[in-house]
Amino acid sequence: LSLPPTGRYWVFFLLKKPLYEKEKEKSRSLPILYFSISPLDPNQKSSAPLQQSQIEREEGRRTMLLGGIEDEEKWLAEGIASVQQNALFMHRALDANNLRDALKYSAQMLSELRTSKLSPHKYYELYMRAFDELRKLEMFFKDESRHGVSVVDLYELVHHAGNILPRLYLLCTVGSVYMKTKEAPPKDVLKDLVEMCRGVQHPVRGLFLRSYLVQVSRDKLPDIGADYERDREGSTVMDAIEFVLQNFVEMNKLWVRLHHQVGKNLHILSQLDGVDLEVYRENVLPRVLEQVVNCKDELAQYYLMDCIIQVFPDEYHLQSLETLLAACPHLQPTVDVKTVLSQLMDRLSNYAATCPDVLPEFLQVEAFAKLSSAISKVIEAQVDMPVVGAITLYVSLLTFTLRVHPDRLDYVDQILGACVKKLAEKPRLEDKRATKQIVVLLSAPLEKFNDIVTALTLSNYPRVMDHLDNETNKVMAMVIIQSIMKNSSCISTADKVEVLFELIKGLIKDLDGTTADELDEEDFKEEQNSVARLINMLYNDDPEELLQIIYTVRKHIMNGGPTRLPFTVPPLVFSALTLIRCLQAHDGDVVGEEVPATPKAIFQLLNQTIEALSVVPSPELALKLFLQCAEAANDCELEPIAYEFFTQAYVLYEEEIALLKKPDQCRAVFACSHLFWVDDQDGDKDGERVLLCLKRALRIANAAQQMANAARGSSGPVTLFVEILNKYLYFFEKGNPQITSNMIQDLVELITEEMQSDSVTADPASDAFFASTLRYIRFHKQKGGSIGEKFEPITV
Repeated sequence: LSLPPTGRYWVFFLLKKPLYEKEKEKSRSLPILYFSISPLDPNQKSSAPLQQSQIEREEGRRTMLLGGIEDEEKWLAEGIASVQQNALFMHRALDANNLRDALKYSAQMLSELRTSKLSPHKYYELYMRAFDELRKLEMFFKDESRHGVSVVDLYELVHHAGNILPRLYLLCTVGSVYMKTKEAPPKDVLKDLVEMCRGVQHPVRGLFLRSYLVQVSRDKLPDIGADYERDREGSTVMDAIEFVLQNFVEMNKLWVRLHHQVGKNLHILSQLDGVDLEVYRENVLPRVLEQVVNCKDELAQYYLMDCIIQVFPDEYHLQSLETLLAACPHLQPTVDVKTVLSQLMDRLSNYAATCPDVLPEFLQVEAFAKLSSAISKVIEAQVDMPVVGAITLYVSLLTFTLRVHPDRLDYVDQILGACVKKLAEKPRLEDKRATKQIVVLLSAPLEKFNDIVTALTLSNYPRVMDHLDNETNKVMAMVIIQSIMKNSSCISTADKVEVLFELIKGLIKDLDGTTADELDEEDFKEEQNSVARLINMLYNDDPEELLQIIYTVRKHIMNGGPTRLPFTVPPLVFSALTLIRCLQAHDGDVVGEEVPATPKAIFQLLNQTIEALSVVPSPELALKLFLQCAEAANDCELEPIAYEFFTQAYVLYEEEIALLKKPDQCRAVFACSHLFWVDDQDGDKDGERVLLCLKRALRIANAAQQMANAARGSSGPVTLFVEILNKYLYFFEKGNPQITSNMIQDLVELITEEMQSDSVTADPASDAFFASTLRYIRFHKQKGGSIGEKFEPITV
């Protein structure tokens, strides 16, 4: 070294490798000790204390390691402090244009990256601190006027750094400047750097070093349109591709042990203008996929496949689809291939949606056939793939098909058929996640076409639904009905109604192993009301087809059982009445498959259908429907049929309803008392008939109390007796001689006794009603005059 002729100097020697470092890294450096020389200036603080403190700190670290202390945060804090301290001295050297000190302190700063104690996440923090400082050092190297050393000599000089990791970081930094000056062919510098980086085989340190290499060289790569595309030595874009791929291969080997930073190589490749479709398809993709398959690492394979899909253009994926998909069956069985393929199909479908002009290319490359084949091979190759994984793949393929080939219903049915084949391997589907995916699969066509009619043409659609459990089958049935309601879909043929009711059979009858009694009452009512609304929507202007629809619906709903018929029979009856009015308007008959579609025959069918309600039993609803049919028959001038329906209604009332409605009978009887006492001058006033009605009402009220006591173990409220008492008071006040104060007194006492009985059900409304009635009697007793005298004998 050439030193100034005067002055004293300190000479400091650093060990080639710290004592605490256990791992030995490969090194191609000369076997020399790294040393630094600095003038001993009384006005400048000596660097000896710094060196001494560093040696002491290294000894301290060794002691901590040997003592078994694991404190990652403390190691990171110490590393960052050392980087900042050495960076400060490096900045001073840069400001003073002192190359030697700049190299010395930068090497000491980079030595902190040699640690093995930090996790990748913490190491990244330390790496970024050093990376920011290296950018400033690179700017200093670019300005030869500041340090007075040519870039060629500088490139050789940094080879003498004592430790391989700091040396390689400095070489990469100087190498980027070297390529910038074009004093050497970029391909030679790139080849030299990528080869020398093999000297670091620690996964974390090696990956971050190679990440730094590709980062600082990215804008110096020979590429089309770049300053380095061709130089006098013939560097081309192929040299750039070779460099990035070689770095990628080396990083991938490290990735097998640690998965970080590898994707940057693929990202750089995707940004090279020289990597056109042909180069990508013939050179880049095969070599990348070869590394992916051969690495045999689950995490690496998934990550790299995801990187390929994300960083390269959609057009490249479409045109190289066969090559890319061919690698999927060869991935490790534990790789999440379904997510990889789903992301690929999502990208391609989005590509087709945003660029409609490329749709012919999808047909040209037979994208659907290739994707379908690849999915089948993956499912076949991964024998342990759960059902939910396979169904998820079919969902993604169906989504792709509906977006790219919405007119190809055969593709949709083919996917559903493949799903049926997979589900057939499992006699019972118990995976809730798989069940949810099947619902998504079945819902996709409904959402796409907004028309259930289209889904009804898919032969495999109901076969997929058959694999759902009973509860999910009903959920899917509700989804179908809601789709029909939302889109006002018209189901206008009997064949389609047949298919539709097969799909929603979980709502219209009890499936195997379930009964309506097990259902939540509110949910059940909502389901059955939805079915009823659906029946109301089934219509065809052709009376013959409408008749067939009615027969089809009746065939299905009559198996619904006693809890469902009250919901489903009424809309069927009104649909049939609509058909009758239609036939009446056309004054003609229609010949159906079962019976001729004459109004008379349809009324006969309705009579049989409504009778099922009276047996359920649901007599009140049956009564109303009989009366509706009687009215319709009368409008059609079919008097015998109308008479028959009225007869059925009266019989039903007498046999089923009247016995169950004693309170209504009671009220009807005491209301009839007003027929025999008309309160005007010429009106009929038959006191005996009035009394007869009131007494009969009392007997019915007493019978109702006894029936309630027998059925529930307690009597009902005394409301009927209070209402009858008010009728007695009315006629007593109007002067009916048959109604005496003693009768009223006896009735008041009867009600009071009943209310005090333990068998009577407490009813605040009845109590209030009776109390109000007693206040009315007291009011008239206090009124005086003839009215007061009349009410005086009554004691309340």
